[in-house]
Amino acid sequence: MTRESGRRGGPGEQAVLLVAGLADVAVGTLGSALGVVRGLARRSDTAELVSEAERDLTARGRLVLDRYASVPPAHLEVLARHVLAGRASEWANDGD
Repeated sequence: MTRESGRRGGPGEQAVLLVAGLADVAVGTLGSALGVVRGLARRSDTAELVSEAERDLTARGRLVLDRYASVPPAHLEVLARHVLAGRASEWANDGD
């Protein structure tokens, strides 16, 4: 190591170091993933595993889309429904 551990460079140097760190993590992850793929290729039930993985990814995709793509009801709409529900229960109690 040619630099001191506590010394910080300029923004350009920091950006280069961050990109290099991310690249190192990506290469390590890719290497691990390739090892897993090689191991799966040796299995006899690979087609079943792929089918199960596809179902799992599809389900996860649905969950993500439901979580982020659905628009929550408008605040005033929620309040109006609450008021209507309260009035309906008052009317039901008045009839007793």
